[in-house]
Amino acid sequence: MAFITANWNPLGEAFYRKAELYEMCWSLRDGLRDCLVAAAPYGGPIALLREPLRCSPSFRPQLEIYSASGVSITSFPWKSGPVVHLGWTIHDELLCIQEDGSVLIYDLFGSFKRHFSMGQEVVQSQVLEAKVFHSPYGTGVAIVTGSSRFTLTTNIDDLKLRRLPEVPGLQGPPSCWAILTQDRQTKVLLATGPDLYILDNTSCTAVCPPGLGPQAGSIVHMCVSFSYKYLALFTDTGHLWTGLSHLQDKMSEVDTKVRMPPKQMVWCRRPKSQQPSVVLMWDRLLLVAGVCNDTIQFPLEDQCICVGELDGVRIISSSNQELLQEVPLVCQDIFKIASMAPGALLLEAHREYEKSSQKADEYLREIKEQSMLGEAVRQCVEAAGHEYDSSTQKSLLRAASFGKCFLTDFSPEPFVSTCRELRVLNAVRDASVGLPLTHTQFKQMTLQVLIDRLVYRQFYPLAIEICRYLKIPDYQGVSRVLKHWASCKVQQKDLSDEAIARAVCLKVGDSPGVSYSHIAAKAYECGRTELAIKLLDYEARSGEQVPLLLKMKRSQLALSKAVESGDTDLVYTVVSYLKNEMNRGDFFMTLRNQPVALSLYRQFCKLQEQETLKDLYNQDDDHQELANYYVTASYREKRLETRLSLLQAAVDEYNKAKNEFAAKATEEEMRLLRFQRKLDDEKGAGLLGLSLQATMEALLALGLHKQAEQLYRDFRVPDKRYWWLKLKSLAEKEEWEELEKFSKSKKSPIGYLAFVEVCMKSNNKYEAKKYVSRVTPEQKVKAHLAVR
Repeated sequence: MAFITANWNPLGEAFYRKAELYEMCWSLRDGLRDCLVAAAPYGGPIALLREPLRCSPSFRPQLEIYSASGVSITSFPWKSGPVVHLGWTIHDELLCIQEDGSVLIYDLFGSFKRHFSMGQEVVQSQVLEAKVFHSPYGTGVAIVTGSSRFTLTTNIDDLKLRRLPEVPGLQGPPSCWAILTQDRQTKVLLATGPDLYILDNTSCTAVCPPGLGPQAGSIVHMCVSFSYKYLALFTDTGHLWTGLSHLQDKMSEVDTKVRMPPKQMVWCRRPKSQQPSVVLMWDRLLLVAGVCNDTIQFPLEDQCICVGELDGVRIISSSNQELLQEVPLVCQDIFKIASMAPGALLLEAHREYEKSSQKADEYLREIKEQSMLGEAVRQCVEAAGHEYDSSTQKSLLRAASFGKCFLTDFSPEPFVSTCRELRVLNAVRDASVGLPLTHTQFKQMTLQVLIDRLVYRQFYPLAIEICRYLKIPDYQGVSRVLKHWASCKVQQKDLSDEAIARAVCLKVGDSPGVSYSHIAAKAYECGRTELAIKLLDYEARSGEQVPLLLKMKRSQLALSKAVESGDTDLVYTVVSYLKNEMNRGDFFMTLRNQPVALSLYRQFCKLQEQETLKDLYNQDDDHQELANYYVTASYREKRLETRLSLLQAAVDEYNKAKNEFAAKATEEEMRLLRFQRKLDDEKGAGLLGLSLQATMEALLALGLHKQAEQLYRDFRVPDKRYWWLKLKSLAEKEEWEELEKFSKSKKSPIGYLAFVEVCMKSNNKYEAKKYVSRVTPEQKVKAHLAVR
């Protein structure tokens, strides 16, 4: 335990420690001198641009990107303008802010993504200083120009530039400035000499930090905490003022005894800590100042940069990387010399137990007498999460496992989850991966974000192992990793299409949540159309295949896939697309090769596009269907001449189709129309358009018996039908004498029982009796019953 506390440094009631994270894998010839350096929080990557303002045709600065452990990710010569500032977005994208206000965005592997400008006026006045910050809206950028004006955007993905008001009397850049985010509002805090101002969207307000008198001197440096809750101000007299960022409460004022402005100033605090501190860095000195008057000083042998984290400060030099943080209370309780905390006693009991010493029992009895065994196990589990050294983690977890054996109602969930999380953290902390996350940071960033980071850095095997180890559902874990892996795999130019398609199929298989169409779309974006088609063959859902095939101009294949799917809506979608994209002839020829699609399109045309239907039949020389089309079209015409011309065209087509019956029927329809038109002109009967039977019924009703008989003869109407029509007509008009004459005109083809029934239907028994005697013997009984 003494060894663990050897590097603890007291500061007031708290202790601070430095833990070595890595011996850096890079080899920087001149260290970090004359470099722009940006390191992303949460163990993010490091970007380095040497001599950024020196740009000439004979010299190109080199932009280098490393993992947190110093493993080179990429490097390339900087060919754009002079760079003022580097920064990382929340998605680990590198922002390079140039003097002319242009912001160039690169991904982790140095691929250019896009750029934007901070405004036209910046081109003239140039950017003097810039800062990248993280707000509730995303990653923001703020600049100060040569005209002493501030411009900022709170979200580079939804660019809205805000030019802040002028600062009274400000000539040149301010002595120092920082970004504040309070109540979802982003403001600029700046100092000019001893004066402080806050700039928001509409105003410039002078503020005065409580307890910072004029004797403190001019403010030359400031910094805001990771959570934007705390503010630190450093004056030219060496005083450090700390307080809340809303500038209403003072926490402390410390005399550092150093008047030179620090190179860097970063807050160092852990969540829920009541004693936050500030880390100040000069060329050869690192100083930690807290709320008390004491300070901690660390000598520096090499130039360093400080990276503020959620629960500490990373100190990066050309040779190594360390984490400076406040020792968590639970670790203090366990490892402090002569500590009698339950966790400390349990750890000592386990050590004695491993030595087979009876003292283990004495320590356990002492803990049990205080009824603190559950608390002791909890302390050991929690402390293990805060330790970076794996051997210390194991000691604490073994002690916790030893202690919980004597508990009957202890939930194993915290112990198991901590063991799993530490195993994951130790894996990603390895120098080959380079993600030096603390347990606190891991909990804040969540497991899903950690998986995303590993995937983004292309550590696919590790990401998959973590997903399987933690039993993450496939659609959130392994499938998501495989989807990203496959999207990167299709971009490899050194492999053939066949090899990549086979590798993707072998690895992805039937993994739930992985869409081959999405992978194929990536291949198509990379210009590998044939690979995209091969990948689409593995896609089980036709609804996903077809849209991409259409996008790739593979319309024939898209139509085949749509037909194979049996989804009529999908077929209609493809046909509609082809109709708009192809000329009419090619479109019809394409459909002829797909009978199902052609049939569906005909159904559509029958309802929506009659003229197109006619063209289809002409294209196919389908005389029968074309004749049917002309007949149907004739019924929609009101003018007789047009109707007759359409019917004549139908007759011609039926003859070509050798359908004599249909041709003759159509000719008779034309004769009927002409007859109806003639009678309409002579009698005004309104017969045009009626069927033959309806026409005869209308003529009989109008008393035009001669014309009805003419139709009967001309169109060879069956005798039975004609006698029935005339019988019903005369009975409805109650022309009984005519009915009797008609019955005697010749022998009735329908018999005389029909006459009896029709008369009785009109309630005329007298007339009905006239026909009873003429009814055939086998129907006579039925006739007598009808007239009773």
